[in-house]
Amino acid sequence: MAGFFKSLLATDRQIRVFCAGRLLHPVSLQLFGLAGGYDGFWVDAEHAGVSNEQITMASLVGRACNMGSFVRMPVTNYAAVTQALESGTDGVMAAQVNSAAEAEKFVTWCKFAPRGMRGLNTQGADANFTHKTQIELAQDANQDHFVAIQIETLGALEEADAIAAIDDVDLLFIGPADLSQSLGVLGQAEHEKVWNAIDRVAGACRKHGKAWGIVPASPSFAERCVEKGCRMVTYGSDVMALRLGIQAVKNMYASHFEN
Repeated sequence: MAGFFKSLLATDRQIRVFCAGRLLHPVSLQLFGLAGGYDGFWVDAEHAGVSNEQITMASLVGRACNMGSFVRMPVTNYAAVTQALESGTDGVMAAQVNSAAEAEKFVTWCKFAPRGMRGLNTQGADANFTHKTQIELAQDANQDHFVAIQIETLGALEEADAIAAIDDVDLLFIGPADLSQSLGVLGQAEHEKVWNAIDRVAGACRKHGKAWGIVPASPSFAERCVEKGCRMVTYGSDVMALRLGIQAVKNMYASHFEN
């Protein structure tokens, strides 16, 4: 689905996603798809250590369920970015970015010339497995692939304005858990310091015409973020869905679990 998330960002509606990682499997992805309402998901290659084969599978299942996908990864491995994009995902998101310079480097890993110097290979899914020419691949990929930068470190927060100003950065994504840690209020997502940081990122995005997203700490947290202009909200994860589902089943049979 060419330009899936970029097309959604061109509208004014909310983008609803979930996180997939530790339970990454065709069935879990289809269950989210069948639930309805989700636009897509992001694969957590930062914490879950997923393989390229899993990313390929996830992107295929996503497309079959009319959902887009992107991959979260640290800015440590140029090849991992290339492999993710060649696996068929709609984009990538950089985690633990510490500066605008790191964000710019990540963008150049995602783009072909003249914007970047991504390795040119037409054997991947984004070139329809050699059905596209090198020129077609470069033009289409540069136009369609979605690039997000996480704001969760003090360095990224300090340079949020400069990061939002970078060409081809489509979205700034706030990680409130790590951001609270960076701000010295670990685990306190509702702390004033965190909200001030969110306002700073939201302001930078408004200034440069960029969107921002977040993993909300609670439903009320999500509502407040949407009021502040958040465009992409992560509503749960595969692990959370299973945990809450198990609890729901136990609640259905509560009397059988009393002893």
